[in-house]
Amino acid sequence: MKVDLTDIKALENREVEKRVPVDLVTFDSKLGKFPITKKEDVALHIRNEENKRLFIQGTTELTIEIPCDRCLEEVPTTFHIDINKEIPLEETPDVDEEKLEAKDYMLGFHLDLDRIIYDEVLVNWPMKVLCKEDCAGICKKCGKNLNHGTCDCEKTEPDPRTVSYTHLRAHETVLD
Repeated sequence: MKVDLTDIKALENREVEKRVPVDLVTFDSKLGKFPITKKEDVALHIRNEENKRLFIQGTTELTIEIPCDRCLEEVPTTFHIDINKEIPLEETPDVDEEKLEAKDYMLGFHLDLDRIIYDEVLVNWPMKVLCKEDCAGICKKCGKNLNHGTCDCEKTEPDPRTVSYTHLRAHETVLD
């Protein structure tokens, strides 16, 4: 959602409170495309401080469906997002990484709120997602979700050290 800041930038020391809807319907990243199943409007507070900088604060919550790392079932994952940005309005010769990042959110007199939310989700993306702590995962042979019951596949796997040694011994016998 693009938020028009023309009226805020025009008046020095102006403060505005708004509720703004989130336009994102999916979270697209290199990991895949994840549906956003629940989202709240962003409660925004924007303050123009002496026409030198904008302070943007806000909160929202999103729920994104992320596959379980073991069984691949969709897990609703809630992200509580707190926005706390300072965007300089004056051009300064010193180049600061935070100021460059802040300028990415501004397109003329419009604030790209979806870009801010996307970046916050990306930073807070979980390292591991499990449907439950004791998730059994999927069978390596048939692909059945083991949380829904067992499969008929053979459960014992040979010790790879033994298989390698036996294979080497058989190979030596052939060479003799």
